[in-house]
Amino acid sequence: MSARPETEAEPDAAALRAEIARLEHRVAQAEERRRALVHIMDDLNESNRKLGEQRKAMLHILEDSHQSNLKLGDSRKAMIHIMGDLRETTQEMERREQELREKQEQLVQAGKLATLGELTTGVAHELNNPLNNIGLFVGNVLDQVRLGRFEKGSVLGELEKAMEQVRKATAIISHLRTFGRPAPVTLEAVDVDEVIERSLLLMQEQLRLRGIEVELDLCSDELIVLGNAIQLEQVFINLLTNARDALSESRGKTIRIGTSRDGTWISVKFADTGPGIPRDVEQRIFDPFFTTKEVGTGTGLGLSITYSILKEHGGRISVEPKRGRGASFLIQLPVMTGPPPEEPLF
Repeated sequence: MSARPETEAEPDAAALRAEIARLEHRVAQAEERRRALVHIMDDLNESNRKLGEQRKAMLHILEDSHQSNLKLGDSRKAMIHIMGDLRETTQEMERREQELREKQEQLVQAGKLATLGELTTGVAHELNNPLNNIGLFVGNVLDQVRLGRFEKGSVLGELEKAMEQVRKATAIISHLRTFGRPAPVTLEAVDVDEVIERSLLLMQEQLRLRGIEVELDLCSDELIVLGNAIQLEQVFINLLTNARDALSESRGKTIRIGTSRDGTWISVKFADTGPGIPRDVEQRIFDPFFTTKEVGTGTGLGLSITYSILKEHGGRISVEPKRGRGASFLIQLPVMTGPPPEEPLF
């Protein structure tokens, strides 16, 4: 048998090499796919692991959320209970505040009645003058009638004078009745200087009988505060009464009252020439029932009531240092701004 020619054997070898190359390429591709698939499986496993962890975390969060909801429910119940207690506490505080306000009003009224008791003697003397004058003027008219010398002009003059004295006595009695009457305390525009002058009207006879001189230095400006005239009058009468008693053993008996205005504050100063206030009692003089007077001569309520009234009016009172030269009290009240409200003050 004869051998094949070289020209026929070469194509077969080339085809074989090509096939081998193709197979190798396919194997390489398969290997790449395998490696990619292994990588993907690794990624998938990692993803599954993370998903498992996230699931556990989510379960934990859900459990925490459930616990939080339970706690929130308990907190809500506790809050409702607390709000109920707070409501009851608020109502109790309002009730006690109302009781305290009523007790304070009763205390103020008691102080007013005590003051009226002290003023009775002085007012009796104050009423004697107009009553005596009325008797004199009416007596003059009766004399003219009896003697037959009735002159119309003269009689009218005497009667008019008598009526003027009647009006004066009526004003004094009306003032006393108003001062002593318990009434709702309402806001109004109050002229401080006018209240001081009305206070002196009730006290002037007592001060005159004791030889006490009053020096007034009232501000020329209008001093208007928002408050209650009767209660402020009680404040000033209390201070005048204290000064009166302090001057009982003094030689020079003088009470000085001055008013002024500084910005939004009105100041009222009461000073006397008495022995003054000892340093060790200055911090206690506004305490209820504290008094330096002998037993039976003082209740210890005057300055305490004064302090309470001024506090309710948004004001304050203090003792000014004045060693060995009498006592000096400084009252400060806010200037009224705007119209007074319609509601009661206290």
